[in-house]
Amino acid sequence: MAPDKGLPAGQRSDLSSIKKWWRTLGGDGFAVLPPPTRSRYTQSDGHEDAAEMFATRSLPTSTSFAYWHWQSQSAFDRSGGLERELYVHWGGDHATVAAGLGDGPNGYRVIDNGPQGAFGLDKVTEKDDDGLPDPQDAAGVRQFLARLGTPRSRTARAVEYAPLTAAEENWLHDRLRDPVELSGAAGFVTALEARQALTPEETSRLLPAWREEYAGRLTEWPAWAALLDALLRHEHEEVWDTVASLGPQASDVLGAAPSPRALDILREWSLTGRPDAIRPNAIRAWLTVHRAVHGTDPVRTAGVLAAELTAHDAPEASLSRLFGALSATVTNDWRTARPTEDHTAAKAFAALTAVRLATDEDLPRPLRVAAALRAYDQVAHVREQAALYPGVTEAEVLAAADRYEAARDDLLAGTGPELTGYEGHLGDIYHRYRTLTPADLRWLRDRVADPSTGVQGIAFCLELLLAHGEAGEAELEALLPRWKKELAKQYRTTYTEWRHPLVTLTCLAQDLGHPAAAELTAWWAKPKPLWKNPVRLLTHLGAPDEAKAAELWNFVVSGEDDNGQLMTWALLRARLDGTHPLLVAERLIGQRGVRAYVLHRVLIGVADPAQPLWHYDIDPRSHSWLLRAQEVADDPRLTEAARAIGLKAARGHYAFRYPDQVSPPLTDGQLAAAHAWAEARADRTAAD
Repeated sequence: MAPDKGLPAGQRSDLSSIKKWWRTLGGDGFAVLPPPTRSRYTQSDGHEDAAEMFATRSLPTSTSFAYWHWQSQSAFDRSGGLERELYVHWGGDHATVAAGLGDGPNGYRVIDNGPQGAFGLDKVTEKDDDGLPDPQDAAGVRQFLARLGTPRSRTARAVEYAPLTAAEENWLHDRLRDPVELSGAAGFVTALEARQALTPEETSRLLPAWREEYAGRLTEWPAWAALLDALLRHEHEEVWDTVASLGPQASDVLGAAPSPRALDILREWSLTGRPDAIRPNAIRAWLTVHRAVHGTDPVRTAGVLAAELTAHDAPEASLSRLFGALSATVTNDWRTARPTEDHTAAKAFAALTAVRLATDEDLPRPLRVAAALRAYDQVAHVREQAALYPGVTEAEVLAAADRYEAARDDLLAGTGPELTGYEGHLGDIYHRYRTLTPADLRWLRDRVADPSTGVQGIAFCLELLLAHGEAGEAELEALLPRWKKELAKQYRTTYTEWRHPLVTLTCLAQDLGHPAAAELTAWWAKPKPLWKNPVRLLTHLGAPDEAKAAELWNFVVSGEDDNGQLMTWALLRARLDGTHPLLVAERLIGQRGVRAYVLHRVLIGVADPAQPLWHYDIDPRSHSWLLRAQEVADDPRLTEAARAIGLKAARGHYAFRYPDQVSPPLTDGQLAAAHAWAEARADRTAAD
């Protein structure tokens, strides 16, 4: 029996009460999915579960539905207590879902965040005449702090919060009187300092408690940045010792409090080239503070900083971050001067800024190269919008685009994207490498051979080389000394177009018949570490044979979670049979034991075997996936059923629903071409 079953309502956990209410929902074109297990981890999983439920219950595919997934489930603690708002996702008609959910169960309320957002479910709490919660009501306090933490407005330079009423400010200060429980005080500290209301006395009392309770892990206290801001604002005598203890994590706070001392510290952090200085963006803060202290314009300031970085042999990532900071600063200045311009106009100006700065002779070459990389996918947008930029003539914009395109090949020769940043940016430009130029090959090989290239960079570069048949002995020998200490670590590739680098390296060793293949294969066969088990079979693509094909197939039809096994089997079978993997994949349509949604992703992912797309799902925001779906839909070698799968995936792409979310953004011409393509096939039926 469930622990809460049969208990009075007041004694049930939040999770139990919500589940009991949830089971009462449904009807009138609306259905709810059962509460989640770990297999429903994302919204995509939720929509797949809904499709399966419709088929099982013979419900129309037009049925609207609601669910929450395992990530939302973390809103509950281990006892089933609701610690924060539960996000309820949905599909179908928003009004139908809103009506189906209603007001929520007794003691809770449904929060409608509109057609573009998830619904919320939270407790109903009481407030006094001043709108203040009972300090002992954890849910009421949480909701109150969430309200105070919601900005009233955001601009390019500042986030503004609504002022506190006298009652609210007194209530917050009362929570910080002796004795203070530090972890529980974080929300009060943040709410006060967001309005620069933390007092010197409070700051002095909180500092030693913070240092003692969080010694060696200062940034784990949620309010550390707010307290540091107050220390700087009150010129506390121990502030610089505290900054030294925090290290580069304090960069953004120092950037908001410019001073000569802050400038010296940020310079020192930036010149180290350490990842822990680059990631929190000490370089961005350095640019901000240098400009404030010396009063120079951002381009001149960036030039000075780039010269220092180059003189100290800083890594490419440092210069890339410096350009990003420069672009953001120039764009923010533009937005400040034009407060009525919206975010879309600011993005357009940022694109023009990248095009202009790529040929700005006041900048050193490394920054112009960074600008040229950023402008690569944006120059076409700049041309299309040439007549729309305020304060700049169409002729000036077109001339800037002409200068950029004339200089681009020289600037970008032997260069590539930053490999240490957000992996999604690498996915955005993956389509550029569908064919490899001699300069691309040199850059990819140099990055693999460079001992400073990290796991993500190796994964990206080695995958491209191997898929295009360009990886060889040199790449293998460069990486073998690193595999045990660096590559044999967990690295999630669920949302990427490339595999774990040790999978790819093992395939390369097997294909080359290298002696290291046996050692690598033996390592994969060991039971630990556990992270490798879901992707072990992906190594079977190297030196394929019938035994490997059979083991992969047994996994595919077992019902276990697919982590690329069906993709591997299709590519492996194609190599063994000497055929195109598309023809292998299409033979599986309708076959028992093969999950349709996995097969559909694989069918489109293998459209180009020289650059398969390993993302775990069809990515509706990706330009690469749109192109492959269109190719499958139009491939004359395929059956109508296979082509219909490509057509359905293409029609469901965000290019046709949310074009502003496509990465990289489509030009007007590309978008028009996509719509023309769809209209020309309007009489064809997509697969269910």
